[in-house]
Amino acid sequence: MFSKKLICLKEEVLQEIAPQFAAIDKRAEENTLKVLQAMQEEKISAAHFSVSNGYAYDDIGRDKLDKVFARVFGAEKALVRQQFVSGTHALAAVLFGILRPGDELLSVTGEPYDTLQKVIGAQGKSAGSLAEFGVHYAEVPLKDGEVDYAGIARAITAKTKIAMVQRSRGYNSRRSLLTEDIEKIVAVVKKANPACIVFVDNCYGEFVQTCEPIKVGADICAGSLIKNPGGGIAPTGGYAVGRADLIDLVSYRLTAPGIGGEVGASLSSNRLFFEGLFLSPHTVAQALKSAIFAAGLFDKLSYNVSPTVNEQRGDIIQIVELKTPEKVTAFARGLQRYSPVDSFASPTAWDMPGYDDRVIMAAGTFVQGASIEISADAPMREPYNVYLQGGLVFEHSILAIMGAAEEII
Repeated sequence: MFSKKLICLKEEVLQEIAPQFAAIDKRAEENTLKVLQAMQEEKISAAHFSVSNGYAYDDIGRDKLDKVFARVFGAEKALVRQQFVSGTHALAAVLFGILRPGDELLSVTGEPYDTLQKVIGAQGKSAGSLAEFGVHYAEVPLKDGEVDYAGIARAITAKTKIAMVQRSRGYNSRRSLLTEDIEKIVAVVKKANPACIVFVDNCYGEFVQTCEPIKVGADICAGSLIKNPGGGIAPTGGYAVGRADLIDLVSYRLTAPGIGGEVGASLSSNRLFFEGLFLSPHTVAQALKSAIFAAGLFDKLSYNVSPTVNEQRGDIIQIVELKTPEKVTAFARGLQRYSPVDSFASPTAWDMPGYDDRVIMAAGTFVQGASIEISADAPMREPYNVYLQGGLVFEHSILAIMGAAEEII
């Protein structure tokens, strides 16, 4: 199946990274206890797993899911909905729900992720963007690849309504943020303008550490349920957690003013969302082990990787710098070949909605686009980095990552 050289490298890497796994398992246990206690405190029962329809007033499962998420993330309130079609949709609902014409949105972690730039209208006005509605946008560039805290302090003004933090690296080579970094950002922002709202794009970061951004002072966070907190089981959806008044504003954007979170049918069984959340600390641990293995293997194959094997991680994403479009395509092809779904497919770059560059994706996933499952994507632009993430089962990730490596060598 694999070359003798690759099998030997696999064994070397597994032996070298084994000491890190104990710490990952310990964090997963702590996070599992946190989720378990939230479910126990809310007295979750089979009655909360039902499906509703229509307006779904008094959907007890939906309402309990909100309360469990709020407890897990240490927030006053949560909005967890199947009606969020993606993480970008959840983030957009937060921004459009809170910001008003004349307000300023400040990205404090440099250029935002590609799809969010369309929401903001950061590179010229796009139809329906925040810019079109009169919201001003500014950003604090990174300084030598790191958050520029002094730059944030200078940029915050009385007009800055939201300071936006992107926890994950996105299609960027900077490191992902730890909750310690976010805590420092919060302190700088609040000192400059106590009324400024700190909003964290939490995608890919949930349960990587034992502390979440709300616990260190962020006012509101949002993310996707087909990433970390869905545990690989949630079939769709997104969430927002934070201050109660802010979550109410987001709910008015998702549905309508005066209606908010009181409606929204559970067309998919709520059980999938409860069970996905319960499994997510373990699933995130599998994804972290997968990322570390990939870092070790491709480092031994002389490719630049970020994070490095021993670097502390704030998300589940692993970058491998492949330098050419041909190798990016080969990596995606090899990973896809060892996928449980659509293993026969051959990934090609395409004009993906929300992106300026053509994007290639390897995603033989049970849930379409679920990046908590082992998957990879890459914008076809220099330096031709591929972004690997996810892994429901570490044993499968080993095979898929080796498949990608075999294909490029």
